[in-house]
Amino acid sequence: MSPSETLKVVRDDAGFHANVLENPLETRIHTVRGVIDSSLFEAVAATGAHDQTALALSEIFGWDIDFVLDIQPGDSFIVTYEEIRQDGAYVKDGPVLAASFVNQGREYRAVRYTDPDGATHYYAPDGHSLHKAFLRAPLEFSRVSSRFNTGRLHPILNRIRAHKGVDYAAPIGTPVRAAGEGKVIFAGVKGGFGNVVEIAHGGGIVTRYGHLSRFAHGLRTGKHVDQGNVIAYVGMTGLATGPHLHYEYQVNGVHKNPQTVQLPGAPPLEARWRDDFAAKTAPLLASLEAPLGPLLVAR
Repeated sequence: MSPSETLKVVRDDAGFHANVLENPLETRIHTVRGVIDSSLFEAVAATGAHDQTALALSEIFGWDIDFVLDIQPGDSFIVTYEEIRQDGAYVKDGPVLAASFVNQGREYRAVRYTDPDGATHYYAPDGHSLHKAFLRAPLEFSRVSSRFNTGRLHPILNRIRAHKGVDYAAPIGTPVRAAGEGKVIFAGVKGGFGNVVEIAHGGGIVTRYGHLSRFAHGLRTGKHVDQGNVIAYVGMTGLATGPHLHYEYQVNGVHKNPQTVQLPGAPPLEARWRDDFAAKTAPLLASLEAPLGPLLVAR
């Protein structure tokens, strides 16, 4: 039924009898440190953690760091996370409790906090939410093939033509995510962009996604989308030399560099939770400074 529960059904002369067997889980809290040489996944695996923790890091810091573009050899991380075991055997990595990520010399920190109302989010140590209104990258696990450049030589037209977005090279069919919540204002064919989706997000912000192979089922002009919803799939329609996503971020009609533009943030932690936040997160943040070693917690 779950990692901690098994349904046992027994048949006898009187019929069937069922009961739920409890399989106790153990939680070991680990703190590991790593330095990226070639990829985040390899660096996390080298510490003894698993893919779930690498994915969690990319999601936690994904509003501030473009994990497709920004990660460089020499970047480093410290992460305190839960490891779930049963009868001494590894089951899975649990949630990240606290983490530090140094990207190109700049450190970002996060801590997991559940408020008295039961809501769980990740915050900076000062209580500001890490959640932003937009994702840095609308794709997972690809590479940037062409950056924001107002003086780029167009590979097909063979003339200088401003490149007012970021190109993410990825296999045809790779899901494309809405960078932020908003309303679809265009879904169709638009010149050299081929199949295009445009989303209005309020405050004069519009994001554009081009060269798509197809749109997500049910996507249409006027449809509301949430941040992270799959809206389309990578292709090479329009003027494209290979499969990739062209992504633009516009403010009041002016193109901004999606990699560096300041993104609107979420409200900070409510004042009434400040003392509780400080008390609960202090030991988690301290773990990022502590010597390495697992802590066993039964549950």
